[in-house]
Amino acid sequence: MTINKLIRECIQKKQLSANKLLQRLVQEDSTRGNEYKAQAIIIEKCRELGLQLDIWDIEEKQVKKHPFYRCDRGNFDENPNVVGVLKGSGGGKSLILNGHIDVVPEGDRKDWKVDPYSGKVENGRLYGRGATDMKGGTVALLLAIEVMKELEIPLKGDVLFQSVIEEESGGTGTLAALLRGYTADGAIIPEPTNLKVFPKQQGSMWFRITVKGKAAHGGTRYEGVSSIDKAITIVNRLHELEQIRNARITDALFESIPIPVPINVGKIQSGKWPSSVPDIAVIEGRIGVAPNEALKDVEQEMEQWLVETAKTDSWFKENPVEIEWFGGRWQPGDLTIDHPLMTTLSDCYQEVFGKVPVVEASPWGTDGGILSKAGNIPVLIFGPGTTEVAHDANEYIELQKIYEAAEVIALMIYNWCNQEKE
Repeated sequence: MTINKLIRECIQKKQLSANKLLQRLVQEDSTRGNEYKAQAIIIEKCRELGLQLDIWDIEEKQVKKHPFYRCDRGNFDENPNVVGVLKGSGGGKSLILNGHIDVVPEGDRKDWKVDPYSGKVENGRLYGRGATDMKGGTVALLLAIEVMKELEIPLKGDVLFQSVIEEESGGTGTLAALLRGYTADGAIIPEPTNLKVFPKQQGSMWFRITVKGKAAHGGTRYEGVSSIDKAITIVNRLHELEQIRNARITDALFESIPIPVPINVGKIQSGKWPSSVPDIAVIEGRIGVAPNEALKDVEQEMEQWLVETAKTDSWFKENPVEIEWFGGRWQPGDLTIDHPLMTTLSDCYQEVFGKVPVVEASPWGTDGGILSKAGNIPVLIFGPGTTEVAHDANEYIELQKIYEAAEVIALMIYNWCNQEKE
């Protein structure tokens, strides 16, 4: 019997236990600062698999000096990072399997048809916050490793499973693992790609723009200058910049993405009284960064674009906007489609599905940018689940996709880790 058939049969036998593991993980609220209970389940599973465990609380002083560190949390106590290593016999290529345990808040519970932490299974789908982003992907990783262990498949290279915190806020967990010395010849992150393969990924940065106006009584608003009106001018300018930046992108992997590097305004605050002309408006948002761009260059382009607003609106000559780069930022990733990691995963996909995978660029950032830019590690994004339901009410994942992803990843472990290390 071929390796692929052995893997498939083993996964079929373990589907119910994989479902149960995912259900337990989803039932734990692992929003920021509450990751520890879900990590305890991960630790339990890693011990069951006999992995060499490293469990540690991140100390800010160990990561804050790195240029990629950008986090407003500070204290990570009692919410540990977890790494489990499956040691190879030596001489083969190593592989990082990286998943994040943190999830975004559930939002308005009234929008949910089920409890967001129920883990309810219905019609082949498991519902709950984090099911698709990305606890389903993490279960696929653990299932693939379990298959390797159960079938006693020999491996030359090491497999490094990582369950990290703080991905949704900028990647501190993955950065801490890298600085702790965990590196490899390749990495797979099972974010929800719907089993597409993403060798390139968008980066992003958060920005805060302060727009000045002139206060006045609402009854004589013509004596003032509304910061809200001026904020609208700035938002329109950002839309123009977005069009210019996206017109430059000609990479075929972005063809199916309507806006490859969006500029999103996510929050606007202004005014304190209905009968007053507001004098300050604050715009917060996110700008996408193309795979071939440096974050610093994107910062400079946007800052200069805002300065040039004064050419069309004289108000901004005497009252220039103030821009601050704050909060989360995600490095872009750019792997060539002929890289050995890519060709190996594509071959594994074809062996499982009998067809070539869909290859696209990621429309969002991941921790892969940290691994590739800071660690010089080739990274691919490939996993179960769909972006459309991530971060939304009634988030779910199709369980069958987890088994399929696990089959491809298990075969990838076998093929990659038994290649001779260069």
